[in-house]
Amino acid sequence: MGKIFLGPAGNCITAMDKGTLASIKHLVNLKLNAQEIEFVRSIYLKEKSAREVGELAKELKIRLSVHAPYFINLASESKQVIEASKRMIVESAEIGEFAGADAVAIHAGYYSKQGREKTYEMIKNAFIEIIDKLKEGGVKNIKLGIETMGKESQFGSLDEIIKMCKEVKHLIPYVDWAHIFVRNNGKIDYGEIFDKLKQLNLDHINSHFEGVKYNLETKKFVDVHVPIDNHPPFEPLAKEILKRKVDITIISESPILEKDSLKMKKVFESNGYKFS
Repeated sequence: MGKIFLGPAGNCITAMDKGTLASIKHLVNLKLNAQEIEFVRSIYLKEKSAREVGELAKELKIRLSVHAPYFINLASESKQVIEASKRMIVESAEIGEFAGADAVAIHAGYYSKQGREKTYEMIKNAFIEIIDKLKEGGVKNIKLGIETMGKESQFGSLDEIIKMCKEVKHLIPYVDWAHIFVRNNGKIDYGEIFDKLKQLNLDHINSHFEGVKYNLETKKFVDVHVPIDNHPPFEPLAKEILKRKVDITIISESPILEKDSLKMKKVFESNGYKFS
């Protein structure tokens, strides 16, 4: 049986005290076992505090990941933006490594005017440089996760990401199930996604889950996060994970964070999984 890790994207909203340390302690009370540290607006931890967070998480058996800033675009027309993006990824990975995080979620960029192939090459070359830089700095445990993206303008279809992960060592897919659902016009086949991921021989899958909004005017789902309900449906994913014995982290990017992690936990438990 694979091990399942559940927790929020960012600090718990129901914790009595603020801060990452308080959130990690609160997760134990909730009987959740994961948290993604959000560097989406700024990389707010320094080495000392990251190590403190990591030590506490290890002691309490909370699996950590991090999310790099949103401002990243490795296929920008501006060289300055590309260089700044690389620096943000390197810094996120370094701080994540100090905290003992297993992966960093990255929004890699937008398609350039030169087309999809050129975008792919630009992003691939940038990641090769980033990985070299991290190796030079002694960062070797944390994995760089390219997130599957919901908008058509964003680099990050599942197929593109799998292809890049096969070509560049130390890259993994960071699967956002709702983004795949949005990008595929409100359809998702969990079994097919797991079948595609098999070729990467991953020992663990890092992922996000949230509900997404339906736009009544355009009659399409959009990448606006809402609490989990049926769009996309969660229970079929839980059943597929249990059937396949997948080792996975599912981070709640719902606006109600750990409340929806607990909802996911109930679904797993009602399907026979026992959290240790």
